[in-house]
Amino acid sequence: MTEDELGSFRVLPRRFFQRSAPAVAEDLLGRLLLHRDEEGLCGGLIVETEAYDQNDPASHSCHGRTERNQMMFGHGGVAYVYRSYGVHWCFNVSVGRKGFGAAALIRAVKPLTGLTQMTKRRLQSLKNCRPQDLARGPGRLCQAMGIDHTHNGADLLEGPLFLASPLGFKRPASVATPRIGISKAVDIPWRFSIVDSEFVSGKRIRQ
Repeated sequence: MTEDELGSFRVLPRRFFQRSAPAVAEDLLGRLLLHRDEEGLCGGLIVETEAYDQNDPASHSCHGRTERNQMMFGHGGVAYVYRSYGVHWCFNVSVGRKGFGAAALIRAVKPLTGLTQMTKRRLQSLKNCRPQDLARGPGRLCQAMGIDHTHNGADLLEGPLFLASPLGFKRPASVATPRIGISKAVDIPWRFSIVDSEFVSGKRIRQ
């Protein structure tokens, strides 16, 4: 799909992000994550997210502000990109009020545009290039979309990374389940997924 075929979209305003982490994380489903660089525009439909805040023992912000997690404490709509297990990057967006450490992790997208460059970036990790495998899971997502530490602190209202609503946005059917890949607060249902999407990480989630 080309940029023209993707159609019109509206960058999400600051106020969208200035709500609780679970509210923003769920409301991001069906929105667009886009990256415009020298190779063009790439990105897709957000199908899976997770919420974290400073009252949550699984959150990076639970012990207060540090050099690493400081982006979680700013005004909403700022990228928080960190290295997970020294292996891959994870992309989050800061949410809530300034001074309260909270973020929504984008876990998976359904690629819609820029598949050529996304596939090229992922070839070293793929035996096949099914669209379903390009950006399912936070590490694959960042690799496919060219997101790394240089984007940490980027204002998502100004680019080159954007979170946006597609033209004619309609809220998709979603389901809340416990988060994955953590060892604390494992029962909190702060993982949000579009029902029956084959692009989520792990098994397809049915309602």
